[in-house]
Amino acid sequence: MIKTTISEVHKYVDQEVKIGAWIANKRSSGKIAFLQLRDGSGFIQGVVVKADVSEDMFKSAKSVTQESSVYVTGKVQKDERSPLGFELLVTGLEVIHESTDYPITPKEHGTEFLMDHRHLWLRSRRQHAVMKIRNEIIRATYAFFNENGFSKVDPPILTGSAPEGTSELFATKYFDEDAYLSQSGQLYMEAAAMALGKVFSFGPTFRAEKSKTRRHLIEFWMIEPEMAFYEFEDNLKVQESYVSYIVQAVLDHCSLELKTLGRDTTVLEKIKAPFPRITYDDAIKFLQEKGFDDIEWGDDFGAPHETAIAESYDKPVFITHYPTSLKPFYMQPDPTRDDVVLCADLIAPEGYGEIIGGSERIHDHALLKQRLDEHKLDIDAYKWYLELRQYGSVPHSGFGLGLERTVAWISGVEHVRETIPFPRLLNRLYP
Repeated sequence: MIKTTISEVHKYVDQEVKIGAWIANKRSSGKIAFLQLRDGSGFIQGVVVKADVSEDMFKSAKSVTQESSVYVTGKVQKDERSPLGFELLVTGLEVIHESTDYPITPKEHGTEFLMDHRHLWLRSRRQHAVMKIRNEIIRATYAFFNENGFSKVDPPILTGSAPEGTSELFATKYFDEDAYLSQSGQLYMEAAAMALGKVFSFGPTFRAEKSKTRRHLIEFWMIEPEMAFYEFEDNLKVQESYVSYIVQAVLDHCSLELKTLGRDTTVLEKIKAPFPRITYDDAIKFLQEKGFDDIEWGDDFGAPHETAIAESYDKPVFITHYPTSLKPFYMQPDPTRDDVVLCADLIAPEGYGEIIGGSERIHDHALLKQRLDEHKLDIDAYKWYLELRQYGSVPHSGFGLGLERTVAWISGVEHVRETIPFPRLLNRLYP
């Protein structure tokens, strides 16, 4: 007997196989029972014909409960009506564990109920599709940076200082001193870039931001590359190449999952470098012309502003050269004007907002010290960071991509809470 998985059944057409699975759903019509089977790798329909199996086995197929675990044996058959392209003509069914009173039934459930049962909701076809797309983006991320000469570096999660101030950080005690859960690995990645040239990190970050919007999580994952000898323009080219790469990877490897989610793939097929750009100055004028009378130069953009700008393009759009006052202390000023910095936010189409923030970093020691003073940050805490500008300082740049927002955009789901296995939200730490 060939033991395989649902994702591999295409290799065994007209052969009998054995699959360990769960009963996602079932229905029967007199002499035929239809079992919706899932095994983690995918979903397939198992067809049990009463005339072809024993009476006990058919009775078992009709009575088996939702989310019971089973071993199923059967013959793999092509079926063009199936999203997978195959079905299983079941010849044997062994119940491993019978599930009783499974709480998530095929009826509609409220969001809070589903979030309380997130450990079970993950089993649904929709959530399975989102997690597979997330996994493909992760796989493609490693492939892209490995193919382009980057080294993976892991910055600490516990830090003694904050790249962007401490107002939105989780504080903890580190024995007899203060520490924070990292909101970004960027500063450490800059140090790594001075040693390894081109580096990237991929890990969890934390923001104690009391926001309930569909774009925000308390704990999320960031991809943060830093590159020595890369200036502002170089940085933007890496970003648009990377985003184009991961979108194409999902199109190539997750077509079934995108179909399950009802995603319009023609939108994604347009995501190819280069991406359009608009300066902050021009964005302000654009928004004022669009009727946003409350926005003035020096104001930050909110979700409605970003959405209005993005709607003018069918690709992600860079908003560049923000005012110095809006951005963190480490960003390099524009050489032609000191009131803006060499930075860019990449705004995704379709209202998904900022997915990347990046900039050229200050590489002049005196200027960086001045910025630290202006932001009233502890010079002693940043002594090591300043030293990077003392010993062979070079122009360098980097960016951070938020994984969950990117998954939401590419998969087309509305809220980031569906794009991470166990979301941490303002009022949710369970399960």
